[in-house]
Amino acid sequence: MPTGRYSLHDPHDDTPLGDERFSCAPGPSGWRYVSSTFAPDGTPDGSVDLTLDSLGRPVRLQLRAGAWQIRGGLMDGLSWVRTPLDMDPDTTAEHTTDGNAHAHAFTGRSPAFALAAARILRAAPGGLRPGATTRLRLVALAHPVLAARTLDQGWTYEGSEAHPTDNGPLTVERYTVADLETGEQSTLHIAGDVLLAAPGVELEDLDTPPNQGV
Repeated sequence: MPTGRYSLHDPHDDTPLGDERFSCAPGPSGWRYVSSTFAPDGTPDGSVDLTLDSLGRPVRLQLRAGAWQIRGGLMDGLSWVRTPLDMDPDTTAEHTTDGNAHAHAFTGRSPAFALAAARILRAAPGGLRPGATTRLRLVALAHPVLAARTLDQGWTYEGSEAHPTDNGPLTVERYTVADLETGEQSTLHIAGDVLLAAPGVELEDLDTPPNQGV
C-alpha cells in the first residue's frame, strides 16, 4: 500500500499551497485513496477519501477543505451534496446545496483525481493505445469553498517507459491533458497508482512502491 507525501503549489506562479499525505490501495472491486491535507504553515486544512469501482468510476467521495465538505458519488451520473463544517445545525440546511451532472468523474486539486481519470482510460474497451485521445466530462471542485462546475478535458495517452529500480522495473505512463475550453495543456507522469509529476504537484516522499497493473 503506497504511502507518501505530495507538495502542492500554484502551477502558474509556484506559490506553495501545502502538503497532502496519502495512502492508496486496490480493493476487492476497485481502488481507494485517503489523504490529509495541510496548509503551508503545517495547519491541517482538509481531507480526501475517494473510492473507485473496477471501471475507475467514483463510487464514493468525501472531500473536506477549509470550512466546507463535499459528499458525492455515482447516482444518475454524478451527484453531490455540499455542506458547511462546524456550523450550527439549525442553520446548516439553508447553506447546503446539491448537484447532479452527466459526467465521468470529479476533479480538483488533489492528485487523487488525476489518478482516477487515468484509471477510467485504462478500463476502457481496448485499454490504453498510444496517441488515442479520450474526452472526459468532469465535475471540478474548486478550493477553498468546493464550488462545483463541469468542464471537458481531452486525455491523450502518449506511451510508457520502464525505469530500473531497486525493486525491479517501474513502468511510467505519460499523458497529455488538454482543457477543451481554453486549449491549455499539461503533462502527467503516472506509475501505477502514484502520480510522479504534474503541474502543481511534486512527489516528495514515497514509503513503498506503487501498485502497478491496478
